[in-house]
Amino acid sequence: MREVDLGCGKALLIKENGEFYAMGHKCPHYGAPLVKGVLSKGRVRCPWHGACFNISTGDIEDFPGLDSLPRFQVKIEKEKVYIRASKQNDILHFLLRNCVRITVLSAAGLVCAETLRQEGFSDRIVMCTMDRHLPYDRPKLSKSMDSHPEQIALRPKEFFCTYDIEVLTEMQVAAVDIKNKIAVFKDGFKMEYNKLLIATGNTPKALSCKGKEVENVFNIRTPEDANRVVKLATSKNVVIVGASFLGMEVAAYLTERAHSVSVVELEEVPFKKFFGERVGRAVMKMFENNRVKFYMQTEVSELREQEGKLKEVVLKSGKVLRADVCVVGIGAVPATGFLKQSGINIDSKGFIIVNKMMQTNIPGVFAAGDAVTFPLALRNNKKVNVPHWQMAHMHGRIAALNMLAHGMEISTVPYLWTAMFGKSIRYAGHGEGFDDVVIQGDLDELKFVAFYTKSDEVVAVASMNYDPIVSKVAEVLAAGRTIRKRDVETGDMSWLTGKGS
Repeated sequence: MREVDLGCGKALLIKENGEFYAMGHKCPHYGAPLVKGVLSKGRVRCPWHGACFNISTGDIEDFPGLDSLPRFQVKIEKEKVYIRASKQNDILHFLLRNCVRITVLSAAGLVCAETLRQEGFSDRIVMCTMDRHLPYDRPKLSKSMDSHPEQIALRPKEFFCTYDIEVLTEMQVAAVDIKNKIAVFKDGFKMEYNKLLIATGNTPKALSCKGKEVENVFNIRTPEDANRVVKLATSKNVVIVGASFLGMEVAAYLTERAHSVSVVELEEVPFKKFFGERVGRAVMKMFENNRVKFYMQTEVSELREQEGKLKEVVLKSGKVLRADVCVVGIGAVPATGFLKQSGINIDSKGFIIVNKMMQTNIPGVFAAGDAVTFPLALRNNKKVNVPHWQMAHMHGRIAALNMLAHGMEISTVPYLWTAMFGKSIRYAGHGEGFDDVVIQGDLDELKFVAFYTKSDEVVAVASMNYDPIVSKVAEVLAAGRTIRKRDVETGDMSWLTGKGS
């Protein structure tokens, strides 16, 4: 792969198996340079967040993001390679457009709607959301907390008009009547459906301690929540309850704005269950070097107020923390309570059960996103819940294709990321239940790759400052190849090129 200058912009020139291809050079999700990504069997995988693009068509084949890449004509004359577009300014238009950094609020729902239109579905499409805004980038709420809805919107209002996708905001579904194919809303409004996608996501857990009703205690669910926290936290004392992805991202964002930032967590190390103790301690040290104080292996017993507003957070350890603002990030539960009497199967934890085609037990009813458990091909079709952005996108696409009877099964490799203090941790696979971690690189220098193993098999990988190793591993896993623990213990990376197991 080579990035080439076209005079009015750049393109990615690719040679694979003797054939040449040319396409947009930046990932349309966050603008990552694809030349630093991974080329494998007719597609390019983004080095930052794992989105995949077909080199022949430019089509997006794995997520996050929504847009495909522009594709340009390639001509070979006298051993020289020429790249040509139908109009010269087409190249500049596409390249500039793909620099815009946007993702979505209801990833599964929006991808489903767009896929239906792309596949020629011409009947009515209605999206309903409890939010007051059009779909926006929810992960941005904890990473860039002063963003406004218009800045992080995935699609402008005109897009929905152009493609005849109706969006009903501030609408909450209260029940689903599967016999009569009717969705019943909280205000009594009823709407018939032919096919239904349920992508209601999660509801954040709230604190149950004394004083939980005081002002200035937040779950970050909307841009307004995030904006309000930033405003109240400026030069004040902030307490984050929960060293979750959301909690740690909020803590990182507020350190340069707040007077003090403290994190309260039940575990002894942040991210221990997800990244393992050694990586968790390295991340914790990075936070401590940025003035964040940790209070581990304890929880909140009381929130104290002064004139109705938060003043102190009392811990079960007896420690009292000064606090003007508190952000709660202690997990979430699936927002599926309205389905309990519907006949749609949900498990003991409240997750909607779907098959490989995102189909529920009810014909014509599909489900996607954070609220579902589905068979993960990577882990021998074990039913899992993967509440991450990329997976929600893919769920939406698979659901749409099967609404149109395409018989498409989900087989994507989970890919996620977090960003703190200008550094990113990338992760691919599904490491639930890992029993060992093999680390290469230097944790103290925050330049490492961690392989998560279960028995003799690598089930997931995480890295920091080690790109594009996670995208490379994702491609190996996507090809159905097994990575053995012995392959990564030796430090020999030949298995990445197909010479391993």
